[in-house]
Amino acid sequence: MLYAKALREGLSALPSADREVRARIEARAREIGWPGLHAELARVDPATAQRLPPNDSQRIQRALEVFELTGVPMSALLAATDRPPLALATIALLPHDRAELHRRIEQRFDAMLAAGFFDEVRALMARGDLNPDLPALRAVGYRQAWEHLARATPFAQFHAAAIAATRQLAKRQITWLRSMKDAAVVDPFAPDAFARVKAIVI
Repeated sequence: MLYAKALREGLSALPSADREVRARIEARAREIGWPGLHAELARVDPATAQRLPPNDSQRIQRALEVFELTGVPMSALLAATDRPPLALATIALLPHDRAELHRRIEQRFDAMLAAGFFDEVRALMARGDLNPDLPALRAVGYRQAWEHLARATPFAQFHAAAIAATRQLAKRQITWLRSMKDAAVVDPFAPDAFARVKAIVI
């Protein structure tokens, strides 16, 4: 969704990451916890804090970092892009049948497991230079698999947690797509979905 937004609207002028600032924020998080930092963020950038859960350490850290470096709330910087929007045909694939979406999410995740997903995560764990707090390993599926393998949690618990996280991700993506008011909506489960998409892009 971020790639689509960047293509359509351009990117906001945000500062690059600063190691010293991030280190200070992480030290503060160890003192008061990420919910405490979330409360601090709410005082300087209420709009960003409102859309972030109190335990979203990565995004809370970035928002505080941006404010410390610029003195401007990240929400204000994100509202300003570097160029006018491009005139693009945007297609939003929005499934109308939520039950079918959930069924396919579970089917796809089971296919990932059958294709060796656990082997991939075990290989990442065996490297020795990675940990579950890294942004890439907090991705949906990887976070749950790492915890399952490291703590030997029940498979059913892992499976349910990964499916639930994937459903939540899909829900956020659907919300983002619905915010694109000019997008042509196509139900990907409809029999004529491909024909409809083809008619839009050709």
